[in-house]
Amino acid sequence: MTMQHDTRQLLRTALGLLGVGGVAAALMLTVFGGVTMHGPHTDGGWLALILVMGCLPTGTLTLLLAVAKVIGDRRK
Repeated sequence: MTMQHDTRQLLRTALGLLGVGGVAAALMLTVFGGVTMHGPHTDGGWLALILVMGCLPTGTLTLLLAVAKVIGDRRK
């Protein structure tokens, strides 16, 4: 059974969002000076934090939707 085009697109989008969020988190913690109790040390760190806080939850929810769609497609 092949995967439907919209399911494949959902998976691709979810993995892209998670990838961008993961890279931004890694950059925030390493290149941009890390994070303390008061937040990141640099302006780039703050921008990376905003990107992480947007991409990781959205990517996780999109991935859950895609997995549910894959399971639903297999039951048909």
